[in-house]
Amino acid sequence: MTKILVIDDERPIRSVLKEILENEKYSVDVAENGKIGFDLATKTNYDVILCDIKMPEMDGVEVLEKLQEKGVDSPVIMISGHGTINTAVECLQKGAYDFIQKPLDLNRTLVSIRNAFERSDLVEETKVLKRKIHKGKTTEIIGESKEIAAIKKMIEKVAPSDARVLITGGNGSGKELVARQLHEQSSRVKSPFIEVNCAAIPAELIESELFGHEKGAFTSAIKQRKGKFEQAEGGTIFLDEIGDMSLSAQAKVLRALQENKITRVGGDKDIKVNVRVLAATNKNLKEEISEKKFREDLYHRLAVILIHVPSLNERRDDIPMLAEHFIAMICEEQGIPKKTFSKDALSEMKKIDWTGNIRELRNIVERLVILCGQEIKAEEIKLYANPTK
Repeated sequence: MTKILVIDDERPIRSVLKEILENEKYSVDVAENGKIGFDLATKTNYDVILCDIKMPEMDGVEVLEKLQEKGVDSPVIMISGHGTINTAVECLQKGAYDFIQKPLDLNRTLVSIRNAFERSDLVEETKVLKRKIHKGKTTEIIGESKEIAAIKKMIEKVAPSDARVLITGGNGSGKELVARQLHEQSSRVKSPFIEVNCAAIPAELIESELFGHEKGAFTSAIKQRKGKFEQAEGGTIFLDEIGDMSLSAQAKVLRALQENKITRVGGDKDIKVNVRVLAATNKNLKEEISEKKFREDLYHRLAVILIHVPSLNERRDDIPMLAEHFIAMICEEQGIPKKTFSKDALSEMKKIDWTGNIRELRNIVERLVILCGQEIKAEEIKLYANPTK
Protein backbone atom coordinates (compact mmCIF):
# COMPACT_ATOMS: atom_id res chain seq x y z
CA MET A 1 0.00 0.00 0.00
CA THR A 2 1.16 3.55 -0.75
CA LYS A 3 2.55 5.21 2.37
CA ILE A 4 2.28 8.93 3.16
CA LEU A 5 3.77 10.88 6.07
CA VAL A 6 2.07 14.07 7.28
CA ILE A 7 4.25 16.39 9.40
CA ASP A 8 2.28 19.26 10.96
CA ASP A 9 2.08 20.76 14.44
CA GLU A 10 -1.63 21.52 14.10
CA ARG A 11 -3.69 18.54 15.28
CA PRO A 12 -6.83 19.46 13.21
CA ILE A 13 -4.79 19.55 9.98
CA ARG A 14 -3.11 16.23 10.78
CA SER A 15 -6.47 14.63 11.55
CA VAL A 16 -8.23 15.98 8.46
CA LEU A 17 -5.42 14.99 6.11
CA LYS A 18 -5.16 11.54 7.65
CA GLU A 19 -8.91 10.93 7.30
CA ILE A 20 -9.09 12.21 3.72
CA LEU A 21 -6.02 10.30 2.56
CA GLU A 22 -7.10 7.06 4.24
CA ASN A 23 -10.44 7.40 2.43
CA GLU A 24 -8.33 7.47 -0.77
CA LYS A 25 -6.88 4.08 0.33
CA TYR A 26 -3.48 5.44 1.35
CA SER A 27 -1.58 4.34 4.46
CA VAL A 28 -0.92 7.46 6.53
CA ASP A 29 1.46 8.21 9.41
CA VAL A 30 1.44 11.56 11.23
CA ALA A 31 4.07 13.50 13.15
CA GLU A 32 3.41 16.48 15.45
CA ASN A 33 6.74 18.23 14.85
CA GLY A 34 9.72 18.30 12.53
CA LYS A 35 12.01 16.22 14.72
CA ILE A 36 9.56 13.31 15.01
CA GLY A 37 8.76 13.61 11.31
CA PHE A 38 12.45 13.53 10.34
CA ASP A 39 13.06 10.44 12.48
CA LEU A 40 10.09 8.64 10.87
CA ALA A 41 11.15 9.64 7.35
CA THR A 42 14.65 8.21 7.83
CA LYS A 43 13.36 4.89 9.18
CA THR A 44 10.46 4.24 6.77
CA ASN A 45 10.36 4.46 2.99
CA TYR A 46 7.44 6.85 2.35
CA ASP A 47 6.09 7.39 -1.14
CA VAL A 48 5.21 11.03 -0.35
CA ILE A 49 5.84 13.37 2.60
CA LEU A 50 3.60 16.36 3.38
CA CYS A 51 5.50 18.82 5.59
CA ASP A 52 4.41 22.08 7.25
CA ILE A 53 6.95 24.90 7.31
CA LYS A 54 6.27 26.71 10.60
CA MET A 55 6.80 24.16 13.40
CA PRO A 56 8.52 24.07 16.80
CA GLU A 57 11.88 22.32 17.42
CA MET A 58 12.65 21.86 13.71
CA ASP A 59 10.88 23.81 10.95
CA GLY A 60 9.88 22.34 7.63
CA VAL A 61 12.77 23.85 5.64
CA GLU A 62 15.25 22.31 8.06
CA VAL A 63 13.47 18.95 7.79
CA LEU A 64 13.73 19.21 4.00
CA GLU A 65 17.44 20.05 4.14
CA LYS A 66 18.24 17.22 6.54
CA LEU A 67 16.27 14.71 4.42
CA GLN A 68 18.33 15.79 1.41
CA GLU A 69 21.55 15.34 3.40
CA LYS A 70 20.44 11.84 4.48
CA GLY A 71 19.72 10.87 0.88
CA VAL A 72 15.98 10.35 1.47
CA ASP A 73 14.47 10.68 -1.99
CA SER A 74 10.76 10.60 -1.10
CA PRO A 75 8.97 13.54 -2.78
CA VAL A 76 8.31 16.27 -0.20
CA ILE A 77 5.29 18.57 -0.61
CA MET A 78 5.64 21.67 1.56
CA ILE A 79 2.48 23.22 3.09
CA SER A 80 2.21 26.57 4.88
CA GLY A 81 -0.29 29.17 5.99
CA HIS A 82 2.41 31.85 5.96
CA GLY A 83 3.78 31.21 2.51
CA THR A 84 5.14 33.78 0.12
CA ILE A 85 6.48 33.43 -3.38
CA ASN A 86 10.02 33.70 -1.99
CA THR A 87 9.33 30.90 0.51
CA ALA A 88 7.92 28.69 -2.22
CA VAL A 89 10.91 29.33 -4.49
CA GLU A 90 13.33 28.61 -1.63
CA CYS A 91 11.63 25.27 -0.87
CA LEU A 92 11.63 24.20 -4.51
CA GLN A 93 15.30 25.16 -4.87
CA LYS A 94 16.12 23.04 -1.83
CA GLY A 95 14.50 19.98 -3.45
CA ALA A 96 10.80 20.13 -2.50
CA TYR A 97 8.49 18.54 -5.05
CA ASP A 98 5.70 21.11 -4.61
CA PHE A 99 4.45 23.94 -2.40
CA ILE A 100 0.79 24.29 -1.33
CA GLN A 101 -0.66 27.16 0.71
CA LYS A 102 -3.12 26.76 3.58
CA PRO A 103 -6.05 26.54 3.77
CA LEU A 104 -5.47 23.44 1.69
CA ASP A 105 -7.47 22.93 -1.47
CA LEU A 106 -8.40 19.23 -1.38
CA ASN A 107 -8.35 18.65 -5.14
CA ARG A 108 -5.08 20.54 -5.57
CA THR A 109 -3.51 18.50 -2.76
CA LEU A 110 -4.67 15.15 -4.16
CA VAL A 111 -3.44 16.03 -7.67
CA SER A 112 -0.03 17.03 -6.29
CA ILE A 113 0.19 13.76 -4.32
CA ARG A 114 -0.70 11.65 -7.37
CA ASN A 115 1.89 13.48 -9.48
CA ALA A 116 4.45 12.96 -6.74
CA PHE A 117 3.75 9.21 -6.85
CA GLU A 118 4.62 9.17 -10.55
CA ARG A 119 7.83 11.05 -9.80
CA SER A 120 8.63 8.54 -7.05
CA ASP A 121 8.13 5.66 -9.48
CA LEU A 122 10.47 7.30 -11.98
CA VAL A 123 13.12 7.81 -9.29
CA GLU A 124 12.93 4.12 -8.34
CA GLU A 125 13.12 3.02 -11.99
CA THR A 126 16.18 5.26 -12.45
CA LYS A 127 17.85 3.71 -9.40
CA VAL A 128 17.21 0.22 -10.76
CA LEU A 129 18.61 1.18 -14.17
CA LYS A 130 21.69 2.72 -12.57
CA ARG A 131 22.29 -0.46 -10.60
CA LYS A 132 21.98 -2.50 -13.81
CA ILE A 133 24.35 -0.18 -15.64
CA HIS A 134 26.80 -0.32 -12.77
CA LYS A 135 26.56 -4.08 -12.74
CA GLY A 136 27.21 -4.27 -16.49
CA LYS A 137 30.24 -2.00 -16.29
CA THR A 138 32.13 -3.89 -13.59
CA THR A 139 35.36 -4.82 -15.40
CA GLU A 140 37.97 -4.39 -12.66
CA ILE A 141 40.21 -7.38 -11.99
CA ILE A 142 40.07 -7.93 -8.22
CA GLY A 143 43.05 -9.45 -6.45
CA GLU A 144 46.58 -8.85 -5.19
CA SER A 145 48.02 -12.37 -5.44
CA LYS A 146 51.24 -12.77 -7.41
CA GLU A 147 49.33 -14.56 -10.18
CA ILE A 148 46.89 -11.66 -10.64
CA ALA A 149 49.67 -9.07 -10.28
CA ALA A 150 51.49 -10.78 -13.18
CA ILE A 151 48.33 -10.69 -15.33
CA LYS A 152 47.76 -6.98 -14.59
CA LYS A 153 51.35 -6.23 -15.52
CA MET A 154 51.00 -8.20 -18.75
CA ILE A 155 47.82 -6.31 -19.64
CA GLU A 156 49.58 -2.98 -19.11
CA LYS A 157 52.32 -4.03 -21.54
CA VAL A 158 50.12 -5.63 -24.17
CA ALA A 159 46.99 -3.44 -24.20
CA PRO A 160 48.48 -0.43 -26.07
CA SER A 161 49.51 -2.67 -28.99
CA ASP A 162 47.26 -4.34 -31.54
CA ALA A 163 48.75 -7.76 -30.80
CA ARG A 164 46.30 -10.64 -30.79
CA VAL A 165 45.89 -12.31 -27.42
CA LEU A 166 44.76 -15.84 -26.57
CA ILE A 167 43.37 -16.05 -23.03
CA THR A 168 43.17 -19.49 -21.43
CA GLY A 169 41.65 -20.68 -18.17
CA GLY A 170 38.78 -22.60 -16.66
CA ASN A 171 35.11 -21.70 -16.83
CA GLY A 172 34.29 -18.75 -14.59
CA SER A 173 37.92 -17.82 -13.96
CA GLY A 174 37.62 -14.30 -15.37
CA LYS A 175 38.82 -14.53 -18.97
CA GLU A 176 36.27 -11.97 -20.14
CA LEU A 177 37.53 -9.43 -17.59
CA VAL A 178 41.04 -9.80 -18.97
CA ALA A 179 39.71 -9.20 -22.49
CA ARG A 180 37.76 -6.13 -21.38
CA GLN A 181 40.78 -4.71 -19.58
CA LEU A 182 42.89 -5.22 -22.72
CA HIS A 183 40.30 -3.20 -24.64
CA GLU A 184 39.81 -0.51 -22.00
CA GLN A 185 43.53 0.14 -21.69
CA SER A 186 44.02 0.31 -25.46
CA SER A 187 43.76 3.16 -27.96
CA ARG A 188 40.56 1.48 -29.26
CA VAL A 189 38.65 2.12 -26.02
CA LYS A 190 36.27 4.65 -27.62
CA SER A 191 35.28 2.11 -30.28
CA PRO A 192 33.07 -0.97 -29.75
CA PHE A 193 33.96 -4.04 -27.71
CA ILE A 194 31.98 -6.88 -29.31
CA GLU A 195 31.80 -10.24 -27.56
CA VAL A 196 30.90 -13.48 -29.33
CA ASN A 197 30.28 -16.65 -27.32
CA CYS A 198 31.23 -19.25 -29.92
CA ALA A 199 29.91 -22.11 -27.75
CA ALA A 200 26.43 -20.59 -27.55
CA ILE A 201 25.87 -20.20 -31.31
CA PRO A 202 24.86 -23.22 -33.41
CA ALA A 203 27.51 -24.28 -35.95
CA GLU A 204 25.21 -23.49 -38.89
CA LEU A 205 24.73 -19.89 -37.67
CA ILE A 206 28.22 -18.96 -36.49
CA GLU A 207 29.41 -17.72 -39.90
CA SER A 208 26.39 -15.46 -40.31
CA GLU A 209 26.87 -14.19 -36.76
CA LEU A 210 30.54 -13.36 -37.33
CA PHE A 211 30.53 -12.14 -40.92
CA GLY A 212 26.92 -11.14 -41.59
CA HIS A 213 24.81 -12.15 -44.56
CA GLU A 214 23.25 -10.74 -47.69
CA LYS A 215 19.53 -10.60 -48.31
CA GLY A 216 18.32 -13.97 -49.63
CA ALA A 217 21.48 -15.84 -48.55
CA PHE A 218 19.22 -18.39 -46.87
CA THR A 219 15.51 -18.84 -46.16
CA SER A 220 15.22 -16.48 -43.18
CA ALA A 221 17.63 -13.85 -44.55
CA ILE A 222 14.96 -11.28 -45.38
CA LYS A 223 17.43 -8.38 -45.29
CA GLN A 224 21.15 -7.68 -45.28
CA ARG A 225 22.80 -7.96 -41.85
CA LYS A 226 26.20 -6.88 -40.62
CA GLY A 227 28.15 -9.45 -38.62
CA LYS A 228 30.15 -9.02 -35.43
CA PHE A 229 33.40 -8.22 -37.29
CA GLU A 230 31.78 -5.24 -39.00
CA GLN A 231 30.04 -4.17 -35.80
CA ALA A 232 33.43 -4.08 -34.06
CA GLU A 233 34.98 -1.81 -36.70
CA GLY A 234 37.75 0.25 -35.15
CA GLY A 235 37.40 -1.60 -31.86
CA THR A 236 37.87 -5.08 -30.45
CA ILE A 237 36.16 -8.40 -31.13
CA PHE A 238 36.36 -10.99 -28.36
CA LEU A 239 35.89 -14.58 -29.53
CA ASP A 240 35.03 -16.39 -26.32
CA GLU A 241 35.26 -20.21 -26.22
CA ILE A 242 36.86 -20.23 -29.65
CA GLY A 243 37.73 -23.91 -29.16
CA ASP A 244 34.06 -24.69 -29.86
CA MET A 245 34.05 -22.99 -33.27
CA SER A 246 33.43 -25.15 -36.35
CA LEU A 247 36.34 -25.83 -38.72
CA SER A 248 34.62 -24.01 -41.60
CA ALA A 249 34.17 -20.89 -39.45
CA GLN A 250 37.78 -21.21 -38.30
CA ALA A 251 38.91 -21.03 -41.93
CA LYS A 252 37.03 -17.77 -42.46
CA VAL A 253 38.37 -16.28 -39.23
CA LEU A 254 41.88 -17.22 -40.37
CA ARG A 255 41.33 -15.33 -43.63
CA ALA A 256 40.03 -12.30 -41.73
CA LEU A 257 43.18 -12.30 -39.61
CA GLN A 258 45.51 -12.80 -42.58
CA GLU A 259 43.96 -10.26 -44.96
CA ASN A 260 41.83 -8.02 -42.70
CA LYS A 261 38.91 -8.81 -44.99
CA ILE A 262 35.63 -10.66 -44.58
CA THR A 263 32.87 -11.77 -46.92
CA ARG A 264 29.23 -11.89 -45.86
CA VAL A 265 27.39 -15.19 -46.22
CA GLY A 266 25.78 -15.23 -49.67
CA GLY A 267 27.99 -12.38 -50.89
CA ASP A 268 31.04 -12.13 -53.11
CA LYS A 269 32.30 -8.70 -52.10
CA ASP A 270 35.37 -8.35 -49.87
CA ILE A 271 34.83 -5.98 -46.95
CA LYS A 272 37.87 -4.52 -45.22
CA VAL A 273 37.77 -4.62 -41.43
CA ASN A 274 39.94 -2.93 -38.83
CA VAL A 275 39.49 -4.84 -35.58
CA ARG A 276 41.69 -6.21 -32.85
CA VAL A 277 41.00 -9.88 -32.19
CA LEU A 278 41.10 -11.35 -28.70
CA ALA A 279 40.17 -14.98 -28.11
CA ALA A 280 39.59 -17.19 -25.09
CA THR A 281 39.12 -20.88 -24.43
CA ASN A 282 38.83 -23.35 -21.57
CA LYS A 283 40.17 -26.13 -23.79
CA ASN A 284 43.71 -27.29 -24.47
CA LEU A 285 43.99 -26.14 -28.06
CA LYS A 286 47.16 -28.12 -28.71
CA GLU A 287 45.25 -31.30 -27.87
CA GLU A 288 42.39 -30.09 -30.10
CA ILE A 289 44.93 -29.58 -32.91
CA SER A 290 46.30 -33.11 -32.52
CA GLU A 291 42.73 -34.44 -32.72
CA LYS A 292 42.06 -32.36 -35.89
CA LYS A 293 39.40 -30.29 -34.13
CA PHE A 294 41.25 -26.98 -34.29
CA ARG A 295 43.40 -25.46 -37.04
CA GLU A 296 47.05 -25.13 -36.12
CA ASP A 297 47.54 -22.14 -38.42
CA LEU A 298 44.67 -20.31 -36.70
CA TYR A 299 46.16 -21.11 -33.30
CA HIS A 300 49.46 -19.50 -34.24
CA ARG A 301 47.64 -16.45 -35.63
CA LEU A 302 45.70 -16.01 -32.39
CA ALA A 303 48.41 -16.86 -29.87
CA VAL A 304 50.75 -13.92 -30.43
CA ILE A 305 50.42 -13.23 -26.69
CA LEU A 306 49.28 -15.95 -24.29
CA ILE A 307 47.64 -15.06 -20.97
CA HIS A 308 46.61 -17.85 -18.63
CA VAL A 309 44.03 -16.98 -15.95
CA PRO A 310 44.56 -19.13 -12.84
CA SER A 311 41.74 -20.96 -11.12
CA LEU A 312 40.40 -19.56 -7.85
CA ASN A 313 41.97 -22.52 -6.04
CA GLU A 314 45.36 -21.31 -7.32
CA ARG A 315 44.83 -17.81 -5.89
CA ARG A 316 43.13 -18.43 -2.54
CA ASP A 317 44.70 -15.33 -1.00
CA ASP A 318 42.39 -13.25 -3.21
CA ILE A 319 39.21 -14.86 -1.85
CA PRO A 320 38.60 -12.38 1.03
CA MET A 321 39.03 -9.40 -1.30
CA LEU A 322 36.76 -10.95 -3.93
CA ALA A 323 34.12 -11.84 -1.34
CA GLU A 324 34.12 -8.27 0.02
CA HIS A 325 33.88 -6.90 -3.52
CA PHE A 326 30.94 -9.10 -4.44
CA ILE A 327 29.03 -8.52 -1.19
CA ALA A 328 29.28 -4.75 -1.64
CA MET A 329 28.19 -5.00 -5.28
CA ILE A 330 25.29 -7.38 -4.63
CA CYS A 331 23.95 -5.38 -1.67
CA GLU A 332 24.04 -2.25 -3.84
CA GLU A 333 22.26 -4.02 -6.70
CA GLN A 334 19.53 -5.21 -4.32
CA GLY A 335 19.24 -1.83 -2.61
CA ILE A 336 20.01 -3.13 0.89
CA PRO A 337 22.54 -2.04 3.56
CA LYS A 338 25.96 -3.60 3.06
CA LYS A 339 26.43 -6.87 4.90
CA THR A 340 29.77 -8.07 6.26
CA PHE A 341 31.75 -11.28 6.73
CA SER A 342 33.24 -12.27 10.05
CA LYS A 343 36.97 -13.09 9.98
CA ASP A 344 36.16 -16.75 10.60
CA ALA A 345 33.71 -16.72 7.67
CA LEU A 346 36.38 -15.44 5.28
CA SER A 347 38.80 -18.07 6.57
CA GLU A 348 36.16 -20.75 6.01
CA MET A 349 35.63 -19.59 2.43
CA LYS A 350 39.33 -20.11 1.69
CA LYS A 351 38.88 -23.82 2.52
CA ILE A 352 36.23 -24.45 -0.16
CA ASP A 353 37.11 -26.32 -3.37
CA TRP A 354 36.11 -23.69 -5.95
CA THR A 355 35.42 -25.85 -9.00
CA GLY A 356 33.32 -23.06 -10.55
CA ASN A 357 35.95 -20.36 -9.90
CA ILE A 358 34.95 -16.68 -9.62
CA ARG A 359 31.46 -17.32 -11.00
CA GLU A 360 30.78 -19.85 -8.26
CA LEU A 361 32.11 -17.47 -5.60
CA ARG A 362 29.81 -14.69 -6.77
CA ASN A 363 26.80 -17.01 -6.75
CA ILE A 364 27.57 -18.19 -3.23
CA VAL A 365 28.02 -14.63 -1.96
CA GLU A 366 24.63 -13.73 -3.44
CA ARG A 367 23.10 -16.78 -1.73
CA LEU A 368 24.62 -15.71 1.59
CA VAL A 369 23.34 -12.14 1.19
CA ILE A 370 19.81 -13.48 0.72
CA LEU A 371 19.85 -16.11 3.47
CA CYS A 372 22.01 -14.59 6.22
CA GLY A 373 21.84 -11.70 8.65
CA GLN A 374 23.89 -8.52 8.77
CA GLU A 375 27.11 -10.35 9.62
CA ILE A 376 27.78 -13.62 7.82
CA LYS A 377 29.39 -16.19 10.11
CA ALA A 378 31.59 -19.26 9.58
CA GLU A 379 28.81 -21.74 10.43
CA GLU A 380 26.63 -20.14 7.75
CA ILE A 381 29.40 -20.65 5.19
CA LYS A 382 29.43 -24.35 6.08
CA LEU A 383 25.64 -24.49 5.90
CA TYR A 384 24.98 -22.60 2.68
CA ALA A 385 28.18 -22.59 0.58
CA ASN A 386 27.89 -26.24 -0.48
CA PRO A 387 24.32 -27.30 0.41
CA THR A 388 24.43 -30.44 -1.76
CA LYS A 389 27.65 -31.79 -0.26
